[in-house]
Amino acid sequence: MAIYVKSGGTWRETSELYFRDGTSFTNKTILNGYIKNSGSWEEVYTLFTATSYSSAAGSVAVPTNANAIHFEYAVGGGSGGMRGADYDKAGGESAGPAGASGAYVSDVVFAVTSGETLTINVGAAGSAGSGVYSGTSGAGGNTTVTGSTTGTILTLNGGGSASVSGGGVQGPLRSNTASTGGALGTLATRLTTGTTTDGLNITTFTSGPVGSFNSAGAGVAGTNPGNCGGDNCTIGGGTGGASYSGNVSGGAGGPNGSSGGTAGTRGSGGGGGGTEPGSSSGAAGGAGEVYYRFLRTT
Repeated sequence: MAIYVKSGGTWRETSELYFRDGTSFTNKTILNGYIKNSGSWEEVYTLFTATSYSSAAGSVAVPTNANAIHFEYAVGGGSGGMRGADYDKAGGESAGPAGASGAYVSDVVFAVTSGETLTINVGAAGSAGSGVYSGTSGAGGNTTVTGSTTGTILTLNGGGSASVSGGGVQGPLRSNTASTGGALGTLATRLTTGTTTDGLNITTFTSGPVGSFNSAGAGVAGTNPGNCGGDNCTIGGGTGGASYSGNVSGGAGGPNGSSGGTAGTRGSGGGGGGTEPGSSSGAAGGAGEVYYRFLRTT
């Protein structure tokens, strides 16, 4: 609720209220103001109310009087899966190793400085690998948030690439190397207790994908089924690494050479391609994401 004062005959809206402390004569900011109405105290002033959630990236200004940011979720990009490979009487066939998920946070709160500028970069999805007998899939991009005053707030590394090498149409069978989960990079000190000026206990923040307060962790690798034995054997591609501690599934592996892998979502890894008849393609990882709001905590 806005508070107005009359100045020179004109009503003006206030942005902050203060009182004089009689012992120290120091102005103190009023966080909440109340009036007594018919015997009951009613709140008429709150210094700062939590903002709506945003997924905006780029340069973002911390609102005046905010001192904390709540990430309901954020994740690095997932890496892509590799395609399957079929051979001409090489004694086997190859499944595509799947992509990995990026590192994540879920319902974490960090301190920020009122008025500073945050630089928010969201990790891109890693591309599918197209090489049949050798090649590498695209790694997921890193999701980062840095404050002009606060410094590094979070670094969530994207999933690492999957790769294949050493194969040929008439043999030998290729070697398949699994992807690697995105590492959890630098995090600023997380707030573990506190109440906002509009009455929210931060420890009750559990609406993110993990479902618990103050969760953070590394991504996980996709599966790597390898090679099957025997000419024209059928083998499905790998399953992409799940993101957010297993709460968002990775892309499915292609079941055979006729159906390819499916893409990851929300920072999970892309599925690998299968083989026989023929071979099918892998899929891209899921793009990273951020979803946050600003608070004032006490």
